[in-house]
Amino acid sequence: MKTSLDRNRRHFLLTSAGGAAAAGLAGFAPAAFAQGKPLPPVAAWKDIDRLIVHSANGIETKRSAFGDGVLTDNDILFLRNNLGAPSASIMANPDAWSVEFDGVTGPRSLSVGELKTMGIETVAMVLQCSGNGRGFFAHKASGSQWKVGAAGCSMWTGVPVKTVVAALGGVRQGMRYMTSTGGETIPPGIEEKSVQVERSVPWNMMERALLVWELNGETLPLAHGGPLRVIIPGYYGVNNVKYVKRLAFTADETKAKIQTSGYRVRGIGVKGAPNQPSMWEMNLKSFVTHPAGEGPVRAGLVQIHGVAFSGSSAVKGVDVSVDGGGNWLPAAFSGPLLGPYAWRRFVLPVRLRAGSYAITSRAVAYDGTVQPELRVENERGYTHSGWRDHAVKVTVA
Repeated sequence: MKTSLDRNRRHFLLTSAGGAAAAGLAGFAPAAFAQGKPLPPVAAWKDIDRLIVHSANGIETKRSAFGDGVLTDNDILFLRNNLGAPSASIMANPDAWSVEFDGVTGPRSLSVGELKTMGIETVAMVLQCSGNGRGFFAHKASGSQWKVGAAGCSMWTGVPVKTVVAALGGVRQGMRYMTSTGGETIPPGIEEKSVQVERSVPWNMMERALLVWELNGETLPLAHGGPLRVIIPGYYGVNNVKYVKRLAFTADETKAKIQTSGYRVRGIGVKGAPNQPSMWEMNLKSFVTHPAGEGPVRAGLVQIHGVAFSGSSAVKGVDVSVDGGGNWLPAAFSGPLLGPYAWRRFVLPVRLRAGSYAITSRAVAYDGTVQPELRVENERGYTHSGWRDHAVKVTVA
């Protein structure tokens, strides 16, 4: 039986310089060749049979891999990096990693080891890439062509940012944003702000945010931001900065390109600009995970199930259609309620005769918001929550 220690040791070996050969073997396993693209060394420990590898920085969970439970296993959780991960050597002693805190009364640096003495909290949260669903857009927006699998629900453990801020004397007056800076290595010869992963969110998001060092009960792996990552429940993944080395409260948003023009919702053919909506809070969304459309389904009683989540108001209910939205039936929630930022599992048993079906779901939130039918056309394929595109075509025999 493998323990967490065994798995974490393997994570380090497979992504370290000393484990390069092992990483190569794991990344270029026969299954990887069969799929067409190998897993990158930093994620060589993941289960490639249940993943879609778009690139070294983009790995998607297959629709069929989510299973019946609420939590997404670490070895199938999607991966999205804007820059390559830092050296795996930083995971040799994760407690030594330090973070600079600024924009507070008593600015200072704190190590992960010190942060662990200040408080511990665990939150269940959906992590989702801003471009999840990009693969449905007709204009083929640049970036990984995700369908549904650039999302997952996991347990994150760390110290609340508000606890650390209180210990440092509180936020200084006039600070309107919480700005997190990632510790990725900037390629030589490139202007730092043009590629640096640095994101600003409204300062009061510190009430939700955690600085985490554990994922689903295991040491946070390098692939997912270890030794330390900021998470902001309800916000799109780009704001959940990996390898965080600085957390500052600032009067203005960062001037990093990823903030000023990147991750902005704009019309097709329009360049990004600071006055456009930023990819902050997630939209209400749901999608079916079974049947997954990967093969014929036997006629008779079929359990249709999937997930529903939102960045703000909690999900109140989910309806399911087997005819592409012509008729709807109410589904029931299944599994535990893990908090407002986790997704809800839903299930609907239906009897299906032989034929072809378009199975989809539509979520409703407590604030009255209804999941829309159609996507919002935009340059980068962001914020897609339209239920029509997310329908699964199923053959019943």
